[in-house]
Amino acid sequence: MRQTLIRIRLDELWLFGPVDDTTAVGGGYFLLAWVAYGLWWWFRHAGSPAAKRFNPFVIGITAVILSGPLWAARAIPNGMPIYGYGFMLFLGLLMAGWSAARRACRVGLSGKGATKDVEIIWDLAVWIFFAGIVGARLFYVVQYHERVFGGNAGGEQVQAAVNLPDGGLVFYGGMIMATLAYAVFCYVKQIKALLLADVIVPAAFIGLAFGRLGCFLNGCCYGDRCELPWAVTFPHESVPFVALVNRGFLDPQAAVSLALHPTQIYSALNAIVLAFLTGAYFKYRYRDGAVLALGMIAYPVTRFVIEFLRGDELGQFNTAFTISQWVSMGLFSAGLLFLIWLTTRHSIPSMRPKSSG
Repeated sequence: MRQTLIRIRLDELWLFGPVDDTTAVGGGYFLLAWVAYGLWWWFRHAGSPAAKRFNPFVIGITAVILSGPLWAARAIPNGMPIYGYGFMLFLGLLMAGWSAARRACRVGLSGKGATKDVEIIWDLAVWIFFAGIVGARLFYVVQYHERVFGGNAGGEQVQAAVNLPDGGLVFYGGMIMATLAYAVFCYVKQIKALLLADVIVPAAFIGLAFGRLGCFLNGCCYGDRCELPWAVTFPHESVPFVALVNRGFLDPQAAVSLALHPTQIYSALNAIVLAFLTGAYFKYRYRDGAVLALGMIAYPVTRFVIEFLRGDELGQFNTAFTISQWVSMGLFSAGLLFLIWLTTRHSIPSMRPKSSG
C-alpha cells in the first residue's frame, strides 16, 4: 500500500530524496523530461498543423514549471502529491487508449484514415474516463452514504462526496455512466456502436487492471481474512485497518491489519486475462458486437467469484450476495440476451478479417 507515490517540489527543482516518509522529486527533472518529449514530438511532426497547436502547449507547461519557485513554496509548502490511485487510473487511461487506437487503425474504424481513427479513440477515452469517474463515485456515495457523510455537515458533505484521494469508486457505477456516455458519443459522431465496442472492450480490461493496482496502493477493495502465503496486511489507519476496527475484528492499538486476501491483485490479474481473451477473440469474431458479448458474459462471472473473497462489502437485500454480485447477475443475463439477439441478426455482416496469406 502506498497512497502517495511521490511529491513534486517546484520550489526545489533538483531535489531528490525522502521527505516525511515520501520520496520528493524536484520539478526540474520533470521539466527536462517534458522538454525532451516536446522536442521529439515536434521534430517528428514538424510542419504539420498539430505541431503548431502543440508548441504553445509545451511553452505554457514549461513556463508553469519554471515559475514554480515563485509561488509553490507558499501555495504548496510540502509539494504536490501524486497519489498512487490517481496515477494508476491515469496510466490505465493511457494504456487503454493506446491499445484501442492500434486496434481501431487495423480495422479502419472511421474509414477516413489512421489519424482520424486515433482521434476518435482518444476523444472517446476522455468522454468515458470522466463519465466513468463520476458514475463510479456516485455509485459509491449512494452505496456507502453513511460511511461518506457520517459526522459531516454542510460544506463538509460536499467535500466528502468528491474526496477521491481517499478512494471510493465502484467499477459497475463507472461502467453504467460510461455506457451512457458511449451511446451519446456514437450518436453525435455517427460511429458504428457495435464495431467500436469490439475495439475498446479489450482496452477497457487493460484500464481496469491498472485501476485495480491503484486500489491496492490505496488500500480499498480489500479482501477477507486469509491464511495463504500471499496474504497481505495494511498499515495502521489505512482503509482496511479502520474498517476492521469499526467492525470489532481488530484491536485499535494493533500495528497492522489482519492478514487479508489481496483481492485487488486478483482483480488486476483477472482483468489482464480478460484483456488477452477478448483481444485474441477480436481477430476471429463472426460479427460486430461479438467481443462485447464475450466481455459482458465473462467479466460478471469472474467478478461474482472474486466477490466471495472480498471483505469490504456486505450482503444486500437480506441475502449473502453483495451489491456487485447482484449487478453481476444482471449483467450476465443481459450479456446472454445480447448474444442471442446478436446470433439471430443475420443482416449484420461478418467483420472477420480476411486472411493475408
